[in-house]
Amino acid sequence: MAKYKKKRARELKHDKFRDTTMRLFDRLGDQLEGKGRTILYGLGGVVLFVLIVGLFIRWSNRKSDEARYALGRAIAITTTPVSVSPAPGSNAQSFRSEQERAQKAIDEFQKVAAKYGEPYRSEARYFIATNLLYVDRNKGINDLSELGKTGNKDVATLAKFALAQAKEADGKYDEAIALYRELAAENSSVLSSETANLRLALAYKKQGKKKEAADLLFNIVDAARKAKDSEGNPQPQSQAARDAAQELQKLDPARYEQLPPEPAPNLPF
Repeated sequence: MAKYKKKRARELKHDKFRDTTMRLFDRLGDQLEGKGRTILYGLGGVVLFVLIVGLFIRWSNRKSDEARYALGRAIAITTTPVSVSPAPGSNAQSFRSEQERAQKAIDEFQKVAAKYGEPYRSEARYFIATNLLYVDRNKGINDLSELGKTGNKDVATLAKFALAQAKEADGKYDEAIALYRELAAENSSVLSSETANLRLALAYKKQGKKKEAADLLFNIVDAARKAKDSEGNPQPQSQAARDAAQELQKLDPARYEQLPPEPAPNLPF
């Protein structure tokens, strides 16, 4: 009898739980009555949104890969050798002049600029402008000047640097120097202050300002040789710093001798 009571108590407790649960479901069903289609539409909308986002990401990645490939193919043209008389039987692409190569590169970069969005469009426009320096120099200089004001900071920096070099090549040293100073102050991730100051020193040298050039070259090398990392070890010197040392040695050997010794390389143990 006692066992039966315990068993029945468990059954009644279970029935009470079941009844309570069913009542909750009944109330929920009453509240959602007539809203099933709306809920299904809502859930369907969420699923559709997730699907669209996934498809867009896949499409975007594919387009980015395609754009990078197209940009790389165009850049490869700019590094193709120029040869007046290509080797007989050679299937490798070659050009008879820098102007011919530049025009071919411009054509390819224009396709990238027309087909793809940012940042590829701005990068393509930068390469178009630099190649125009061989085909239509005035237009190339004007385009580089405009790109120097673009919202893409990396492209703007590279455009200013190319413009400064063009001005330097044309003997417009004051304009080139102003641009190099601006770039050195920016110290961009795509163009270090060392590189900009090296070009600035060379522009001073071409102007006949030997002292200004030597001072700048000395400061570049001196800072590079004294630079330490977070652990107090000498930092590796950049190519710009090594080039500056060579230029200073040729320009002013006595000033070169005043530099601190070049740090010994860190050897792994």
